[in-house]
Amino acid sequence: MESIIDFFEDIPTVWRATILIGGIFIFWVAEGVIPLFQFTYNKVRHAGINLTFTLFTAIIGFGLAGVLYFTSTWVTQNEFGLLWLVELPLWAKIILGVMLLDFIGAYFVHWVEHKVKWMWKFHLVHHSDTTVDVTTGLRHHPGETVFRIFFTIMGVLLIGVPIGIVMLYQSISVLFAHITHANINMPRNVDRALSWVFVTPHMHKVHHHYAQPLTDTNYGNIFAIWDRLFGTFAEVEDTRDLTYGIDTHMDPEENDRLANLLKIPFQSYRPPVGSKFGEDVEISVSNDDRDNP
Repeated sequence: MESIIDFFEDIPTVWRATILIGGIFIFWVAEGVIPLFQFTYNKVRHAGINLTFTLFTAIIGFGLAGVLYFTSTWVTQNEFGLLWLVELPLWAKIILGVMLLDFIGAYFVHWVEHKVKWMWKFHLVHHSDTTVDVTTGLRHHPGETVFRIFFTIMGVLLIGVPIGIVMLYQSISVLFAHITHANINMPRNVDRALSWVFVTPHMHKVHHHYAQPLTDTNYGNIFAIWDRLFGTFAEVEDTRDLTYGIDTHMDPEENDRLANLLKIPFQSYRPPVGSKFGEDVEISVSNDDRDNP
């Protein structure tokens, strides 16, 4: 266990790039072999838009890396945070650290983005993709990247996570972003069984349906237990019945143009249409209140 943490404490840039680029390549190929949807789109152009957002994310992440590193070093040196309240073996610290970072830095911030209007306007850029594939997991507005990193730093401070566990979490998080967004058709029984613990491709695709109430379910990134625990889990019988995108921005002139995607958070708020799915949906979440005063 110590050797794993030691590796991730000083994980080389080439390894992080390999996880990012290698994951995209593997699932890009898999999408051609076992696709969930038979999209008719310019896949290279689509990837170009989404990868541009990845470049912005990398620049912002690099700029805030010092704050993240300083926070993690400080909590470790001062034994501050939840992980230091009791004596724990390293394996338990790793599991709890990754799980709690996933809760604060992924699930919780994602839930907040869907509830706070001005944050939603940044996040809907991610939802505006009408052809969800492996590159969609990288489609985040620069503004959203800032407050997602802020929540991760807050998580590190509250939990007391050493930098090795932080880097391990981020690497797993990137891998799951590839897996859950990839346009692949996993066997339904396998997907359903795994979704009791982990976020799976079919589970996350429900979140990318274009209208409420499904848009406001399945917020998890790595662990599905948060959605099940807090009543935000939903599943549909056939994922291919879903329609991707977001109901307020279905026009390609808005959702398929990089310049407009960057402007969306600064445009007027549009209330969701909502309630656009059949009666066969298993859902255990209340309707969202973004359209309320």
